[in-house]
Amino acid sequence: MQIVAEHELQNRFGALPLGEPRAVVSGNFAMPHRLLALFDAAVESYRIFALNAQEGVPVRPGVVPETPFVGPGMRGLPALDYLPMRLSLVPRLFDRARPPDVVLLHTSTPRRNKVSLGTEVNILPAAIERARARGGLVVAQLNPRMPYTLGDGELDLDDIDLAVEVDEALPSPARRPVGDVTGAIGAEVATLVEDGSTIQIGIGEIPDAVLASLGSVRDIGVWSEAISDGVLELERGGVLDDDRTIVTTFLFGSPELYAFVDDNPRVRVLRTETVNDPVAIASFPRMCSLNTALQVDLFDQANASFVRGRIYSGFGGQPDFVVGALHSDGGHAVIALASWHAKSDSSTIVPRLAEPATSFQHSAVVTEHGRALIFGRSQRAQARLLIEETAHPDARAELWDALGTVGARSGPAR
Repeated sequence: MQIVAEHELQNRFGALPLGEPRAVVSGNFAMPHRLLALFDAAVESYRIFALNAQEGVPVRPGVVPETPFVGPGMRGLPALDYLPMRLSLVPRLFDRARPPDVVLLHTSTPRRNKVSLGTEVNILPAAIERARARGGLVVAQLNPRMPYTLGDGELDLDDIDLAVEVDEALPSPARRPVGDVTGAIGAEVATLVEDGSTIQIGIGEIPDAVLASLGSVRDIGVWSEAISDGVLELERGGVLDDDRTIVTTFLFGSPELYAFVDDNPRVRVLRTETVNDPVAIASFPRMCSLNTALQVDLFDQANASFVRGRIYSGFGGQPDFVVGALHSDGGHAVIALASWHAKSDSSTIVPRLAEPATSFQHSAVVTEHGRALIFGRSQRAQARLLIEETAHPDARAELWDALGTVGARSGPAR
């Protein structure tokens, strides 16, 4: 690794031989904004590949954003090239169709002759390996505020070609307080988590509510695509199993969380194709996978990706964890959502999805009104339980009317 001045790095970027290089960039809340600005100033046309990109992605002619998981920095852009893809399969994407030419990283400063990818490991080790194998360029933004996390994100200095030194604060997304609706959902989901379970849980108001409801459970393991401050609170509350490491692929939260994970052997940040492997997920008894959705229909299909016909996010790890949890001994694949969408003033339990499905065949669907335990039920019983146990009361009559060939209102729900 050679540390260079910014003007020298721009010259190196400008000398890239490719007409439209593909730059894979640290995503989520670890985007290397200064490094990306230098790259954008030096390269006229390129493709930028990042997961859940936040605001600050260059938006101009000549820049093509591409991703299997759309964040606010790419959402709605006319040039967006959305790639429908389970995150566990992204390394195969790099192999077969979208090879990386440049990798732009946001890392810690060196320790023990290594740097760490810190809060964002995810698909980056695969991108680095593929870029180096084809003679590409790997560049790091070294930031003393990036925590040094242990696991697959630890890189030998020889794995990086060039680096610049940047001292910038890491973003800490605001946490919204748990409301009455999300609190009820969290309490209901928590009843499915037993002592000794392993959990996968996302980031947001509903996952936070679930984590806040797990105080009486013990010896929980964490094997999750993402973690946030709620996991830190479980650790401090004595909920987690001391004999099992906390495993994730990326994290974001408060400065307190970043300090907790820094050089902490309790936390392992691993590559996506390991953590999101359905076989690995299924190996944990009582695996409880919690995901959210925008809509669920009476066929138990969940849409978590599209809004009014336009891509909003993507598959993410939801299909990987749903499949893995369903094959776990005693596992649960849970979809949790509020029963009513306030902005559109409409039910989130619908007769049939009008948008592409993100996942299907879950073991339970939970709203603030209750839970529908639907694994092993007939199609008719499944639809009845979704209406009776999870739909908003104002939507139930319409759902019964729309049920049609899905099943009749009369008869046993089995």
